[in-house]
Amino acid sequence: MIPSTELVLSLYRTMIQIREFELKARELLHMGKLPAFIHVYVGEEAIAAGVSAQLRPDDYVLSTHRGHGHAVAKGIPLRELMAELRGVAGGCNGGRGGTMHIYEPGVGFLGTNGVVAPGIPMAAGAALSAKLRKSGQVAVAFFGDGAVNNGAFHEGINMASTWELPAVFVCENNLYATEMRFNRATKNINVASRGAAYNMPGVQVDGNDVLAVYETAGEAIDRARQGGGPTLIECLTYRWFGHHEGDPGTSYRPKEEIDSWKNRDPVKKLREQSLASSWADATAFEEIEAEVTRAVEEAAAFALASPEPQLATALDHVFSS
Repeated sequence: MIPSTELVLSLYRTMIQIREFELKARELLHMGKLPAFIHVYVGEEAIAAGVSAQLRPDDYVLSTHRGHGHAVAKGIPLRELMAELRGVAGGCNGGRGGTMHIYEPGVGFLGTNGVVAPGIPMAAGAALSAKLRKSGQVAVAFFGDGAVNNGAFHEGINMASTWELPAVFVCENNLYATEMRFNRATKNINVASRGAAYNMPGVQVDGNDVLAVYETAGEAIDRARQGGGPTLIECLTYRWFGHHEGDPGTSYRPKEEIDSWKNRDPVKKLREQSLASSWADATAFEEIEAEVTRAVEEAAAFALASPEPQLATALDHVFSS
């Protein structure tokens, strides 16, 4: 595809926002400013950016334990997101959710999740709701390669296919489930091929090529929105760091493999491809980088200045009658 300058810069901005947000979160964590370990999305930015760029504001996203990138791409403000990671009152959930339970229905973000695979049947449920209400909404579930051997994966996509639900299932295959390499966990390492068992289109795409992800996701989302049913998309990618902060990620991954994937940096790839093809100029990219750096610094300052939640609010938003 030959993208417009507007599209290129929009995708680049989203990827840079995710990258810089995650690097700042790592920095704050190692300074002791965040309360728990986090799972960062560095290296996988093209997937969240490419898919989310095709979604409407009211479409649904179901995320994972590695979900900050999805939250940024779907539109949660950086300052509210950073404050939520810190567990303070300025967070999008008032500090109640933290990294594992980020939730913002106002932008269609139905939550990160510390459990493997539940976003898949949850997306099917959200898609069923959309179909029954005839709202035209689509539900997208992101999940890792470790989820595809879980029963929830099979149950969720079977339900979505059987009922022809407006859903898209996006596997972020980064080759490892914690320390378990994917080819040690299954004989079928082609996730996209599993769609055939449920009479569902399955597509494999370079998850480090944001334009390829954007185009593939657009076709699947349009199909779902028009009543054509769900699609399974496998995005091949790689996380630069360990499974979580505290895991170096080097004892089970060869250095050559890590370096090879870092050379396929999705952010750098889009910038270089765009400059070579004259889709955008260097000044535009530099302006975006400067703007995002300021925004991330402001988000960190906001999170650090935000007060602890008040004890009197402990039961707010917990019970309803």
